[in-house]
Amino acid sequence: MRAVLAAPPPTLLVIAKSPVPGRVKTRLTPPCTPEEAAALAEAALADTLATLARVPAGRRLLVLEGATGPWLPPGWQVVPQVDGGLDARLAAAFAHAGRLAPDAPALLVGMDTPQLDAALLAGALSPARRTGVDAWYGAAADGGFWALGLARPTERLARRLLLGLPMSTPDTGRALLGRLVAEGLTVGHLPVVTDVDTVRDARQVAAEAPGSRFAECFRTIGAAREVTG
Repeated sequence: MRAVLAAPPPTLLVIAKSPVPGRVKTRLTPPCTPEEAAALAEAALADTLATLARVPAGRRLLVLEGATGPWLPPGWQVVPQVDGGLDARLAAAFAHAGRLAPDAPALLVGMDTPQLDAALLAGALSPARRTGVDAWYGAAADGGFWALGLARPTERLARRLLLGLPMSTPDTGRALLGRLVAEGLTVGHLPVVTDVDTVRDARQVAAEAPGSRFAECFRTIGAAREVTG
């Protein structure tokens, strides 16, 4: 019981791009315009930040490519992404979290899952339930992953897990899980989630979270003209 009470609160990370037309959610265009795709990206990012703001944490870090905007709420420290591929940027994010709070677990998610449930994440990261867990893994429906957490986020471990990992393939998630297992880590599995890449994904996610900013934005775009996919 004493160890549970003394457990440090987690570091939460969101890795994201600034929602600039033509630079985000390009797979939504067409049928969306670049401006509509950026609006959906901004709504998804705002929902994600709001959800993680409700999860108990010691630090909240937005690992950002680009500039901030009015969508950024208080309580988030902005960390610029490093140069390089996504594998290097993810590894650097965990290394930064480990330097800030070496004894605290770190959980990283992207900006593509506005339907996330704060209670689910809070429960998974609670001191009582994280005892004996070395890592958290959330598989995405398309074969990628939407969440990765490390109980002890060191730069060395992050680089071993992430550098050279094939990204944006149907086997990316499986490859990451294989690396976690190969490291001898006890993995806590989070639910499979759909991330928003296509208009079909967007429609599904909007239906799963009808009260979200993302769903409202999708309905607005659909009301203006027919969006199919």
